[in-house]
Amino acid sequence: MSTATQSLRPLVDRVRRAWRGSPLPDFFRWWGGELRALLPARWRRHLAGGAQWFLLQHEGTAWSLRAAGNSVVMTRWNDDDDSLIQRAALTSALKDVDSEDLRLALLLPADDVLRRTLALPLAARDNLPQVMGFEIDRQTPFGQAQVYYAVRELPSVAAAGRVNAELVVVTRSALDPLLALLGTLTFPIDAVDVAVGNDRLGVNLLPPEQTPRRVRPRLRLNLALAAGCVLLLVLTLGAWLHNRQTALAQMQATVDSMRSDAQQVSVLRQQLQDNAGAAGFLAQRKKSTVSMLSLMQDITARLPDTSWLERFSVDNTGQVGLQGQSVQAAKLLDALKDSPLITDASFQGSIQPDPSSGKERFYLVAQLRQPAKAGSKAAANRADGP
Repeated sequence: MSTATQSLRPLVDRVRRAWRGSPLPDFFRWWGGELRALLPARWRRHLAGGAQWFLLQHEGTAWSLRAAGNSVVMTRWNDDDDSLIQRAALTSALKDVDSEDLRLALLLPADDVLRRTLALPLAARDNLPQVMGFEIDRQTPFGQAQVYYAVRELPSVAAAGRVNAELVVVTRSALDPLLALLGTLTFPIDAVDVAVGNDRLGVNLLPPEQTPRRVRPRLRLNLALAAGCVLLLVLTLGAWLHNRQTALAQMQATVDSMRSDAQQVSVLRQQLQDNAGAAGFLAQRKKSTVSMLSLMQDITARLPDTSWLERFSVDNTGQVGLQGQSVQAAKLLDALKDSPLITDASFQGSIQPDPSSGKERFYLVAQLRQPAKAGSKAAANRADGP
């Protein structure tokens, strides 16, 4: 586990530096502040979380505790005090602080540490702790085994292809006794830093093997809640997609049903059009055909009483055939000449006398008029009348 952690540390440091160097932290800090300002004060107090740093300082034989960035001392005790008294003083001062958010840093006086600013090649930026480890023998009068050290990248502008970094060194002989005195406290030390005014420099000189491993149940709960939110979001999207697919399937079924109904309507419309066409054809055919009853009535009315018919026929071409006997057959053409139903009357063959009846036998043919022409002829006859 330790080997894996050490192998991943350069990558983690590189990501951390890239994050700090980007504008995203300032943006999210501003955005979070604006969102918190919209909440009621009670909610802001409940949601206010994160690490709260408290600084321990040792001067002579006295210890003092204060909040980071604050000059007001919260509690004091001496090295000669009983360990129970020391723990009680520290517990009383930190009773209102959530144990998950509590962070303790031991501040060393500036005179107890050695600080060196170096301009290193830009390639060393991803591996500053190891590079600075090799520089300890050259930059300090101590060996690497005699000191604890930390490195921080400086925000100051460096020359092209270089990066400014600061090496902070404290001897083991100066730090180990202080850590031993704090070993009797029930509160672990999270960092060893350098005092800068009322705050800290921002490095950690605490040996990695003494860094406490904190269990953060709130973080686990927040991660579980975040995972639950993501799961609920996925389920919600899945349910929404399922509902949309169900609605789409229903709409498709409705469209298919309507398409089937439309096809049936189209078939019925075509049948209706065909029937209407047939009915119209029959009506037109009836309108364009002379009624046999009208034809016989017209011919009967025009033939004289001295004539009778033995045969009357009408073929598909509209030719009318009249065969019979008459006293004066030649006058039949004049009788049929003004008929509105037939035209072009003429004898077929010759007129022959009938010895038995004493009348003339004839065979006369004519052509049916079209109804429109017949109607026009009738109208003309009425116009010519008195």
